[in-house]
Amino acid sequence: MKCQTVLAGTECTFWGKQGCVFPEGSCQTIAENCEGCDRVVTGSIGQVCGAYPAPAKKWIGGICNFATHVKIEIKVDDAKVNPLKASKKAAGAKKKK
Repeated sequence: MKCQTVLAGTECTFWGKQGCVFPEGSCQTIAENCEGCDRVVTGSIGQVCGAYPAPAKKWIGGICNFATHVKIEIKVDDAKVNPLKASKKAAGAKKKK
């Protein structure tokens, strides 16, 4: 349904027949961590998140899962493999089949 308060005319998953079904009745403005995100839109109360009505709550546990401006670096450790043990393990797997 279309939001009629903060983002008038925009499709909103938190808008029902009784109005905004979000517990506080309206979207909240963005948190400081949200600046630079692609999901930030300007509404009647200021800048709000287009994906979640309470963006500050998304940052409590760490990084917001909707954040488009934060890149997570995954560190991969290259394990050293003993080539002799690897060949024995591969040869043992062939015998079992």
